[in-house]
Amino acid sequence: MSEYEVEPVPGLPGLLPEGEELLWQGTPLWVPLAKRAFYVRSVLIYFGILILLRCAFILADGDGFVVALQSALWLGFLGLVAGSILTLLAWLYARSTIYSITSRRVVIRFGVVVPMAVNLPFKSIESAGLRVYNDGSGDIPLALVPSQKVNFLIMWPNVRPWHFSKAQPMLRALPEIESVAELLADALKAASAAEANAQSGYSSESGSEKDRQDDDSRQLESVTSSSGAEARATESLATSPSP
Repeated sequence: MSEYEVEPVPGLPGLLPEGEELLWQGTPLWVPLAKRAFYVRSVLIYFGILILLRCAFILADGDGFVVALQSALWLGFLGLVAGSILTLLAWLYARSTIYSITSRRVVIRFGVVVPMAVNLPFKSIESAGLRVYNDGSGDIPLALVPSQKVNFLIMWPNVRPWHFSKAQPMLRALPEIESVAELLADALKAASAAEANAQSGYSSESGSEKDRQDDDSRQLESVTSSSGAEARATESLATSPSP
C-alpha cells in the first residue's frame, strides 16, 4: 500500500498547514488527453493511410480484392489494438491524476503504477499560460523560475509538449479551463500581494527599531552630557577658594 492510498485529502500528500486554504481541485478529461497527449487519433489516421496504400499496391499488382481485404483487415486489427492500448492508458492517467490549487501552491498528483505528488509553491511559478481548444477543454502551462526545475519524463504527460530542457508543468485537458485560469491568476496575485505586505511590514518594523535605537543613543548621549556637566560643576566648587 502506498502513502497515496490513504490520503487525508484526495490529491494532497498531507493535511494543509494552518492558514492555507484549498481553492480548487480537478482531473483531466480522458478523451482530450487521449487525443492530445497520447495521439490516439493520429495513430488511427496513420494506420488508415497504411491500409489504403496497402490495398492500392495489392490491386495494382493484379491480386484480387480478397487478398487486399485480408491485408487491410490485418492492418486494421493492429491499428485497433494500438489505439485501444493508448486509449486505456489515457483513461488510467486521467483517473489517477488530480490537480489542486491552494492559496499558496499548485499540487499535481499523478502516476498509475507509482503515484507521486509534485508541490509547486507560488513563489516558484514565474508565469502561467492558457490554451483553449475547440472542444472547450484547455491547458495551463506553468513557467518556473530558473532555480526551480522538474524532470520532463517523470512529469509526463503533465508537462508542456516539446519543452525538454526547461520543462514546464501543465494542468492538462481540463474542463471550464477559463474559470480555472482566472482562479489561479487571482490566487497568484493575492499571494504576491501578501508577500509584498509582509516584506513592507518587516521593513517598517526594522525602521521603527532603528528609530528606537537612535532615540536611545541620543538619550544616552544626553545623560552622559548632563553627567559631565555636573562633574565639571562639582570640580569647580571644590577648587574655588574659601572666603
